[in-house]
Amino acid sequence: MIQQNPTYKRGEVVLVLFPDSNLTTIKPRPALVVQADNLQTGLRQVIIAMITSNLSRANHPSRVTILLSSPEQSGLLTDSVVMTDNLATVGSPEIDCVIGWLPMTKVDIALRHTLNL
Repeated sequence: MIQQNPTYKRGEVVLVLFPDSNLTTIKPRPALVVQADNLQTGLRQVIIAMITSNLSRANHPSRVTILLSSPEQSGLLTDSVVMTDNLATVGSPEIDCVIGWLPMTKVDIALRHTLNL
């Protein structure tokens, strides 16, 4: 039987198995799916923006602060920062699960700044 590739939608918050900066340990980390829904490259990969709970990384045009008090259902456990200056392409099997979603308006503005579009 052929296994279907999971489909992830732009704006979904996912948990990704991602290495620490020291590259010695891997643990689930939140990330935001930023690729177009209709990208369809035929590859089992997804373009994501990393999310951090380190609020000292906020206050930059390439980053979007997500507060728990906001009405979105992000699934995040703490106030966080979407870092569009920290993009990665990961294999679909590295995504553990979808935990929530975020609107993309502010993220799109940050992506335009990051990519000079």
